[in-house]
Amino acid sequence: MELRDYFVALRRHALAIVLLTLIGVGVSYGWAKLQTPVYEASASGFVKSRDVGTEADVVVAPGAEDAIAKAKVDTYLDMARWRTVAEHAAAELELTDTPEQLVRRITVENPTRTAILRITAQGSSPESARDLASAWVRGLTATIDDFDGDGTEGSSPVTVILGESAVLPEAPAFPDTRMAVVIGGIIGFAAGIAFAFMRAYSDRRIRVADDVEQRLGVSVLGAIPTISGLDKHQRLLTDLDGSSKSSFAVSESLRVMRTNLQFMDVDHPPRRIVVTSALPGEGKSTVAANLAATLAANGAHVVLVDGDLRRPTVARTMGLAHGAGLTDVLAGRAELTDVLQRAPGMPGLLVLGAGTTPPNPSELLGSDRMKALLDQLADHATVIIDAPPLLPITDGAILTHQADGAILVIAAGSSTYDIVGKAMDAIEKVHGRVLGVVLNRVALSSSGTRYGYGYQAQPPEEEPVAKTPRPRRGGRQSLGPRRAPADPADAYQADETMSIEDLLRATDSVEPSEQRPGGRGAPKR
Repeated sequence: MELRDYFVALRRHALAIVLLTLIGVGVSYGWAKLQTPVYEASASGFVKSRDVGTEADVVVAPGAEDAIAKAKVDTYLDMARWRTVAEHAAAELELTDTPEQLVRRITVENPTRTAILRITAQGSSPESARDLASAWVRGLTATIDDFDGDGTEGSSPVTVILGESAVLPEAPAFPDTRMAVVIGGIIGFAAGIAFAFMRAYSDRRIRVADDVEQRLGVSVLGAIPTISGLDKHQRLLTDLDGSSKSSFAVSESLRVMRTNLQFMDVDHPPRRIVVTSALPGEGKSTVAANLAATLAANGAHVVLVDGDLRRPTVARTMGLAHGAGLTDVLAGRAELTDVLQRAPGMPGLLVLGAGTTPPNPSELLGSDRMKALLDQLADHATVIIDAPPLLPITDGAILTHQADGAILVIAAGSSTYDIVGKAMDAIEKVHGRVLGVVLNRVALSSSGTRYGYGYQAQPPEEEPVAKTPRPRRGGRQSLGPRRAPADPADAYQADETMSIEDLLRATDSVEPSEQRPGGRGAPKR
């Protein structure tokens, strides 16, 4: 992963990071509220020498009191943790706790170079902590009198005097709710970042074009953005008006794909192009239809062939009638010029539907007749073949072997590198060629092109031209005089004098008003 990939991972999983941070804050706050509060209070005792007069065994010389007191600090620091001190404090406060329990609630400190002992006591309430700290200092004084004196109060020459009584604490020392929330938020945030990086590292789905070229070693011909609000039956994206940002982005993506395909091999440009995918539902039929329409819009002669004999969709996408088609030509039941249909509103584009569903699609697609048919079409036009997906069945690989190369359609965000790699292996096993890949359903912000440059070309207004409606046969536009047969089996045994080149020339001569989808002479979708 590069540095850019880490930023992309953080942006892609931003919601998860926020949720884990909030979870960390919530858990730490709940934990703090469930804990028993502990309060702390501190009292200070001052180690001081006493003047006991002539009754004392040791007479302290004037000026030596401080030295004697400081010499006793270390001794009293250790004595403050004795069980005897705890017993004195428990007796004074009438506590039921054992001396060991009280000792664990006490902390004794000696500030550097001082004769002060700071006693810090813990309690379940502010009052208990305050009373225990002060009582502990008095208990220490009594213990010193027992061991350094004769047991009576004030008999020790050096003692600890209560210098500062403990005050009532305002807030518990444990738990610190604010600190717990901060730590929980930091832990949650770190967990979110770790989750984002692990997902990004283990994610095998294809998302951006740069990774495809680097990991698969094939070029990306185009990236088609996702269009929100598009009807599921509307696959012909060239019909979009281009007024919105998403529709303009799609049109521009199709033009980029057309340009990349035209400059792929200038010496031997591919004429028979298969459009397929690894799995169903990745949009290969939509890409095939729109690629053919885009090439035709640039003035090229194009024939769109529906090679998906099991689930044909080209005729419905182009708004044409279902009927005889590819399989009927291969079976010898119809002539090619009779089943080619003109795409409404698209001069230069002919469509060859799938035809009657055969029991042996793979054998038909791999036959010599299929290869001869594609060669015949390629002599006059660029042939775009909508092929079945590669992994479920072998039809797509067979068509790839019959063509000059294949365009692999990848659904961004759902297809994985493993699946696409298997699809490319299927093409290589039949000695096919991968011309490139097309990323479909890419997020508009990551499609690799900046749209909305500041102006868009608007189509000129067309003046209505009166045209005489042409008769339609079988729901498709008529390309010349035809005999209307009475027997459906003979529906495509009509005039055979018109060649493929004549058909393409006829599409070029059709007026735009007649060709416009939904206009005069066009079949209804």
